[in-house]
Amino acid sequence: MTTIRRIGVLGVGNVLMGDDGIGPFVVKMLEARFDFARHVALEDLGTPGLGITPFFSDFDAIILIDAVSATGKPGDVTLYRKDELIHLRIQPRVSPHDPALVEALLFSELSGSCPSEVLLVGVVPGSSELSCSLSTKVRQAVEPAMEAVLEELRRLGIEPLPRNKPAVPSIWWEVPASSDTLTGEQYVPCDTR
Repeated sequence: MTTIRRIGVLGVGNVLMGDDGIGPFVVKMLEARFDFARHVALEDLGTPGLGITPFFSDFDAIILIDAVSATGKPGDVTLYRKDELIHLRIQPRVSPHDPALVEALLFSELSGSCPSEVLLVGVVPGSSELSCSLSTKVRQAVEPAMEAVLEELRRLGIEPLPRNKPAVPSIWWEVPASSDTLTGEQYVPCDTR
């Protein structure tokens, strides 16, 4: 009897900072286009900083999607395995929004709660300025990033099922804000489905 493994597909990034929102964007696209087994969880983690650590112990395998500071052109997709990540030099955190991924993985590894399988699907950003949209080059990286996630799930024994009729992705941060003309209150819809 095989043990059903819990797998996390985790988007990391700030959706209000342009290309930094690639992780959540990819997760929303996957949710809209595919059905996943019950033991596969897709989550937009936002910008958890060191708060990402508890998520690691919830899963036997994790696939992270995030913008990465790496050599390359905007939109380049690079895959990093756990062994590569835990051997990276720790960089100073310059803001509370930095994901602290390497530190969190090291802490989880030392405490014995790190998943056995870790993959980071990293996308080189073009712009991380205040914006609710991905740049053209990074938007073109969405499909390759999604395929990298799907390929890793297949490697782990999970076959995502394409939906007969894909849903509209819930990318609420790209929907223009509107105002209620009677009260003057502004709101942003949380779901575009």
